[in-house]
Amino acid sequence: MKLTKQTDYAFRILMFCAAGGDRLSRVADISRVYGASEPFLFKILHPLVEGGLVHTVRGRNGGIRLARPASEISLAEVVRLTEDNFTMAECFEPDDADCPLIETCRLTSALREALEAFLAVLDRYTVADLAKPSAAVINLLSMIEAGPPTSSRPGSA
Repeated sequence: MKLTKQTDYAFRILMFCAAGGDRLSRVADISRVYGASEPFLFKILHPLVEGGLVHTVRGRNGGIRLARPASEISLAEVVRLTEDNFTMAECFEPDDADCPLIETCRLTSALREALEAFLAVLDRYTVADLAKPSAAVINLLSMIEAGPPTSSRPGSA
């Protein structure tokens, strides 16, 4: 199973917010750090807000933050919110399947069990597990707070 870019970036947004603690995170900063367009990130934010994972604050000094502690947001919850389709094989949707074995094949049940196991593992991990402070995360956040580097002319101090 391959997760979509939407899910990948949803994890990244949540990790960014978790690493920032209770301060508001700006979508522009997230966009700059991850190299993703702001409209794309706003599209991903919609299910995260609707699902109660992210809270938005509008206005000039607005931004986003986690709606609840990172330790209470499981990775499986994020996947369930952001993935549109868990169809692993044609037989997951019997109405559309052309397979003559659909009624007797055990592949569907094996794949469903595998999907449940995949989600069960992700249920054991949280956004807090992904965003545990590390030197790299701390460095990244301090670069964001300081703003983009200013260019200096050669020979100037």
